[in-house]
Amino acid sequence: MLDRLKPQAQDQILILIQIFRDDPRCNKIDLGVGVYKDASGLTPVMRAVRAAERQLWEVEVTKTYTGLAGDPAFSAAMVRLILGGDAPAAAIATPGGTGAIRQGFELIRLAAPGAAVWLPEPTWPNHASILAYLGMRTATYRYFDAATGDLDADGLLSDLGRVAQGDVVLLHGCCHNPTGADPTAAVWREIARMLVARGAIPFIDLAYQGFGDGLEADAAATRMLVRLCPEVLIAASCSKTFGIYRERAGVLLAIGGDRAVTQGNLSFLNRQNYSFPPDHGARLVTMILEDAVLRADWQAELEAVRRNLLALRHGLAQALRQATNSDRFDFVGGHRGMFSRLGLTEAQVHVLRERHGIYMVGDSRINIAGLNTATVPVLAAAIAQVL
Repeated sequence: MLDRLKPQAQDQILILIQIFRDDPRCNKIDLGVGVYKDASGLTPVMRAVRAAERQLWEVEVTKTYTGLAGDPAFSAAMVRLILGGDAPAAAIATPGGTGAIRQGFELIRLAAPGAAVWLPEPTWPNHASILAYLGMRTATYRYFDAATGDLDADGLLSDLGRVAQGDVVLLHGCCHNPTGADPTAAVWREIARMLVARGAIPFIDLAYQGFGDGLEADAAATRMLVRLCPEVLIAASCSKTFGIYRERAGVLLAIGGDRAVTQGNLSFLNRQNYSFPPDHGARLVTMILEDAVLRADWQAELEAVRRNLLALRHGLAQALRQATNSDRFDFVGGHRGMFSRLGLTEAQVHVLRERHGIYMVGDSRINIAGLNTATVPVLAAAIAQVL
């Protein structure tokens, strides 16, 4: 049996990580891997997470299962964080945001096997990969204008005008990955209006709440869609917002329909996949969100992370303007979150890696958090040389 297996295509980011590790140069710069890093290059454990872990070690008395849907307190805390209050959402805890995305696609296939899932072009590569593996119908809508480095709002709305009733439209709630370009509030309202008119269901991937314009502002589009659309799916990750990448804490929310029936189907899907979701990371998140002192410290540190990303963005945009003597890269300062796509060719990206030890994904997506104040001018000078 096993000798009939065929090699699978490797993830390009994982390949890039290994190439970076094997590079002996001491001045190399990693802008590929999608994790937050501080100025020293470390992905730190947040203060509130450390405090919650100490508390949990003192009070936890069992490691038994929670339930197929995970701890209800975790789901309730995440509903309040995302939606700003209690809401009639069916919910399951999942292994990270990827687990939430996968279970959301599984729910769509279970409820409407003929529905197409519309993906922005571009999007996080794993969206399309999972859908292809599940054998689900997909379509794409225009999202990014590479010439301007900004959202292609006209193309987006035009393409959504072709969505069929009952189709699902995947949307990045904030801090679009891989481009960093987000819709304005006015465009979000047009998206919502279009989805309602077409009878389509929004599926929101919310992986970076708090990294863009703040916790509340980053959830505004999601909350508007929940108010206006009869049915909404939301996949949320705690990896970035709480810095607990390896703990794999995420949640899938489903709003609309018969809540009890939907909840039963979500629990069924968990049972078929991994049975009981992991709890440690979810427990830490719950403790932080339910404790006023822990929450205040977490929000303060998250805000510092957000401001650091913005400062790096503005610094890079300014350095690129000076190095290239043009405004070609000014869009970087207006983007949000960890990522921006610079609009370089694969050949230019290759030269940056080989000559300068600067690593980024082949489509020139960079992780802003991979920079610091010392490496910003280095990157700008190197880009100016390869243009």
